[in-house]
Amino acid sequence: MATLSVKPSPRFQLPDWHTNSCLLSTNAERQRDASHQIRQEARVLCNETNNQTIWDEHDNRTRLAERIDSVNRWKETLDKCLTDLDAEIDALTQMKESAEQNLQAKNLPLDVAIECLTLRESRRDIDVVKDPVEEELHKEVEVIEATKEALQQKISQAFEKLCLLQEVRQQLNSDHRGKMEAVDIDRGCFSLNLKSPNISLKINPTRVPSGSTTLQQWDDYSQFNKNRAEAEMKESIELREAIALTIAKTNNELEAQRVATEFAFRKRLWEMEKVYSELKWQEKNTLEEIAELQEDIRHLEEDLRRKLQNLKLCHTRLETRTYRPNVELCRDQAQYGLTEEVYQLEATTAALKQKLAQAQDALDALYQHLARLQADIACKANSMLLDTKCMDTRRKLTMPAEKFVPEVDTFTRTTNRTLSPLQTCPLELT
Repeated sequence: MATLSVKPSPRFQLPDWHTNSCLLSTNAERQRDASHQIRQEARVLCNETNNQTIWDEHDNRTRLAERIDSVNRWKETLDKCLTDLDAEIDALTQMKESAEQNLQAKNLPLDVAIECLTLRESRRDIDVVKDPVEEELHKEVEVIEATKEALQQKISQAFEKLCLLQEVRQQLNSDHRGKMEAVDIDRGCFSLNLKSPNISLKINPTRVPSGSTTLQQWDDYSQFNKNRAEAEMKESIELREAIALTIAKTNNELEAQRVATEFAFRKRLWEMEKVYSELKWQEKNTLEEIAELQEDIRHLEEDLRRKLQNLKLCHTRLETRTYRPNVELCRDQAQYGLTEEVYQLEATTAALKQKLAQAQDALDALYQHLARLQADIACKANSMLLDTKCMDTRRKLTMPAEKFVPEVDTFTRTTNRTLSPLQTCPLELT
């Protein structure tokens, strides 16, 4: 027989059941309204965010393009600045090399001046004189040393300026490379779009990297590099002008001193040739006087011999007449005449001997003076040869080295060209 099984659970009332159904319907409608509202708001938000994203991306692309243009302008400015800087470095380097060549070229005139001073130290006796030539040579050495010092100073300044220019160039080059890298990066960013395969999310992309600068600092940095480069180039141009002026000035000073020194040489040679000619004339006259005096001495000696024979004759006559006998030994006119003749001959002989001694003394004095004349002539000839050698050596200053041929032998000091008769006449020594 079947039995009734009742589940032990709570039992709801019918109103509760109706209430529950009504509540579910009401909640469903409210949830749908809320969902609708959310959907509408989401659509509006999507439209707004899409528009905002599009405009943001457009604005940033514009900013990137403007930034690329700005960096490009600076890059072009730095390009021009680098080009000008390279040109200025080359120009200053050439000017520095020109100054170095001029400095090297000053060694030749300095060697020539010192060689001339050394050669003139071989002068002898009275010719070792501090004449205008020596003064001009010493002045020439001083001028050359001063020009070398001035050129060396300019070369040092050019070297220091080149170091600064290279430093500025390195800074500009570094800035230029940075600009090129920045342009490449910004162009790469500018070329990216939503379909680019290499876009991805990054970790903390909005961070501020260490070493970041403001836009003003960035602009000031490039402006500082540009201004510094322009200032250094301006100073370099002024230095090049100063070096060119120094080269021209030193060359003019050295040329003026060379002309003055060679004028002093020519004047001194003219003076020595004049004195040499006078001394040779005096030597000739002295030799002629010696010859005449020697002839007169021979005449005096012959007269003395004749007077001695006359005196012998008188003595013999007087002595022979002493042998007259007795009263014949008379002091007659013949006796007085012979006696007077003896006295006269003795006085004449004494006078001739005195004059002969004076003539001998005069002859000795003439020979001594002739020796001094000939010694001085030899000194003058030596001095003229030395100064001629100096003038020949100084031809190096106006003649290319490959064309220079010495006209006077350096070691034997003999000439390799035809000299004037004054310089070729032999010296007569006794």
